[in-house]
Amino acid sequence: MTAINDVTEVTGSQKRSRWGSRLDRREGRTAFFFLLPGLIGMVLFLVVPIIASVVLSFTNWKLLGTPEFVGISNYVRLFTADPQFWPVLRNTLFFTAEYLVLNIVISLGLAVWISSLKMGQRWFRVVFFLPTFTPGIAVAIVWMLIFAPGGFFDFVMRSMSVAMPSMLTDQTLAMQAIIIVSLWAGVGYNTVLFNAALDMVPQSYLEAARIDGANAWQRFWKIRLPLISPTLFFGTVMTAITSLQVFDQIYVMTRGGPGNATATLGYAIYQRGFQNFQMGYASTIAWVMFALIMALTAVQFWLQRKWVHYDN
Repeated sequence: MTAINDVTEVTGSQKRSRWGSRLDRREGRTAFFFLLPGLIGMVLFLVVPIIASVVLSFTNWKLLGTPEFVGISNYVRLFTADPQFWPVLRNTLFFTAEYLVLNIVISLGLAVWISSLKMGQRWFRVVFFLPTFTPGIAVAIVWMLIFAPGGFFDFVMRSMSVAMPSMLTDQTLAMQAIIIVSLWAGVGYNTVLFNAALDMVPQSYLEAARIDGANAWQRFWKIRLPLISPTLFFGTVMTAITSLQVFDQIYVMTRGGPGNATATLGYAIYQRGFQNFQMGYASTIAWVMFALIMALTAVQFWLQRKWVHYDN
């Protein structure tokens, strides 16, 4: 009887296994059917354009006519024969460095301030997050009117008897105007992100540190900051990536000027591709910008081992 029961159990187990495998295959086909429209869209509007951009970077396609393969000539020209590339790259790195530091410092400070409030935390989160919903073009247009000669900013400076050149026409101040607008539009996201992380810090840790005699700065620097470091790292990486691609504010407010004082890689791609119709060369700049983003991200991931603390 024991042998018969064992055989019966094995047979039943095999049947259940075959039934389970058929069910898994059926569920897999159903899942693939529902995912197929999204996969088709991703291939058509993401994968194919990426491949096309790589191919175009090795051609001299001028939007009209047949692309002609030129090998790495576009890359050689970009690094050795284009007098605008290095100033544009310098502008991009300068904008990224200043905007990244100011964004993280301001948003973290606002997040700490909001978390210290007894009332109105939700209201302030909404207030600071609202600018992120505003289209970048609309934001740039409003701020262009504020910074324009004779605009609101000039009126405020004159009322305080401060002699100051126009922000958008001065080669030194134009980039600062772009950074101010970018901060106004982008600080809210990291503020809400960091504030949510601060709210997740266990109060028992802070109470224990307070009992041990730690002041507010020590509690922040030794407890709260290390505990939110993964969120801080995420915000830093995402902010760096978006800042390297800045375009809207520059296109609306300065068009890369005065001179080339605010021209960045994103604007150079537009200028080469859609003003000069050098689509092959524009694709080359785009892939150089992609390589720069990947390199900066890789450096950040390497450095995060020294300051990011994960709970194990």
